[in-house]
Amino acid sequence: MSSLSSDLKHGYLDDLTLGCPVQDVTLDVAEINRSGAAMGLTLNTSKCELIAHPDFSVTDDLLQSFARVDITDTTLLGASLFTGSVLDKAWSDRCEDLARAVERLSLVSAQDALILLRSSFSAPKLLPLLRCSPSRSHPSLQHFDSLLRMAVQRITNLDLSDTQWLQASLAVKDGGLGVRRVSSLAIPAFLASAASTLHLQDGILSGNICSLT
Repeated sequence: MSSLSSDLKHGYLDDLTLGCPVQDVTLDVAEINRSGAAMGLTLNTSKCELIAHPDFSVTDDLLQSFARVDITDTTLLGASLFTGSVLDKAWSDRCEDLARAVERLSLVSAQDALILLRSSFSAPKLLPLLRCSPSRSHPSLQHFDSLLRMAVQRITNLDLSDTQWLQASLAVKDGGLGVRRVSSLAIPAFLASAASTLHLQDGILSGNICSLT
């Protein structure tokens, strides 16, 4: 990492993100190729992405081989950085997963189904998305909650009123079933993540003053 010249350079395991002037990124990618070859490693260009505006021009042959991604469709380590089609798809996939799980939970006992719903298929599975992506007003929040409510009603064989559903969605220590509504968690989860990583954000942004135009 210290040999790279890009203003923005951050890595996690085998994922590396470079940013700012294209000439610096070009040199750094060439350096990664060179130093990697010395260790027997090869850059897999089929998994590399070039994130830029649609009209951004690139002349380097290696960078041209990267998949082009519009800025609004950017994800970092699986997290959507902006609202838009990528975030919509992420929520759509989560809702489809829950709908499928609700159908299959009917095949197990009520107690096991409730534990699985609470621990594996509801809010805990959504926390990475809630913490990392701006989902506060996304319409799928309500859809996901409605699927959760339907699941609880099928498991308990009850038709829950709005008040009963609110009670059921409280934490167990507060007298609920612990099946938390994601619409109530979207804001605190995102703010908690932003606050806990503030020093990292400052470290990343303070040394990376570059134009996005």
